Amino acid sequence: MQNSLIDHRNLYRLPWTLPDNAISWLEPTSECNLACDGCYRDNEKNSHKSLKEVKHELDVFQRLRNTDCISIAGGDPLLYPNIIEIVKEIKSRGIKPIINTNGIALTKEFLSELKKAGVFGFTFHIDSKQGRPGKWRGKNELELNVLRLHYAKMVAEAGGMSCSFNSTVYEDTLHFVPELVEWAGKHIDIVHTIVFITFRHVVPDMKFDWYAGGQKVDWQNIKYHSDMKRKIDIKSTDVLVEIRKKFQEFIPAAYLNGTDQPDSFKWLLTERVGTKKKIFGYLGPKYLEFVMSSFHFFTGKYLSYASPKMSKFGKSIFFSSLFDKGSRKAAKKYLLACLKNPLNIFRRLHLQTVLFIQPVDFAPDGEQNMCDGCPDITVWNDKLVWSCRLEEPKQFGTFLKSVPQKDENEM
Repeated sequence: MQNSLIDHRNLYRLPWTLPDNAISWLEPTSECNLACDGCYRDNEKNSHKSLKEVKHELDVFQRLRNTDCISIAGGDPLLYPNIIEIVKEIKSRGIKPIINTNGIALTKEFLSELKKAGVFGFTFHIDSKQGRPGKWRGKNELELNVLRLHYAKMVAEAGGMSCSFNSTVYEDTLHFVPELVEWAGKHIDIVHTIVFITFRHVVPDMKFDWYAGGQKVDWQNIKYHSDMKRKIDIKSTDVLVEIRKKFQEFIPAAYLNGTDQPDSFKWLLTERVGTKKKIFGYLGPKYLEFVMSSFHFFTGKYLSYASPKMSKFGKSIFFSSLFDKGSRKAAKKYLLACLKNPLNIFRRLHLQTVLFIQPVDFAPDGEQNMCDGCPDITVWNDKLVWSCRLEEPKQFGTFLKSVPQKDENEM
């Protein structure tokens, strides 16, 4: 399916590596005010790290990793009592502070304080399997767009900060993705990025034994396990197939491959350009290569989140159309729209990122295919480790290995 749908050799391989990456992942607390289905973090009350510990982890990042932004996550970081100080500290180090939150604790007053402290932007995690309280309980993905728009408007009214959304994609919510992409397009002026993360868990019918070093581990003791059978192999290309049912021209431009499979799409990134009324096109690999290379040339870092000012530079496609096929097609469509209605000339063109993330995959031989050059790397015991699997070293002292179970007929 992957090779017939899209060929990784025709995309820009994002240049992110372990020591030189656009993003790093800081977790000052494991405490959260929700219990999302599929969460990979143990919700621990009173788990706040000291400011000294947080600053030390930032020191580790700066010693081992060249990075453009720090995603402050958790748990929910807005529950951390010294979050303002963390934002100021990251900002003072010349790094962009991005807050990853479910938004429940965010008020206009709190937002104003965070902006003064220097926060660069927010990523709001909102989906239908979070068990949100009150009027949001039981709402489906489309009904939750009202809540997404609430946060997007709140950030836009405060001004000068980026606004992103992500949600976990499950077997029974996959069909909502095209309409969420459409919703994001209608609010392209205030929604800068939308991310879809495919669901992963350890389930009963996985034919593996699990080991921490040489010690066998009961799969039910693994934090991220489900006692019932569930689909845990949704791929980024499955999300792409679903979107193309509604938007046939939708096409990614860049990717991150897996550690074990060079042609797997662990991060699949699409950049599009348009107005609130119309998407004019999808920018190509050369556009992304130019942006990443030039940003690194002038700043020494790879770009993570673009500022709202940069996202308004949609008309830059006229420059990038000189070397990028996708930009050229988008520019032609925009010019045709202007010929039909000259008022389009005065409408601002915006850029928007649509991203799919495909977490760990398990091959039949037990090999674990992780994100090669993973941006969501965090610190544990002064080492850089995968944040999505941090519970393993915390609980067992090491990452778990999956070993195929022997066939009973062979025993």
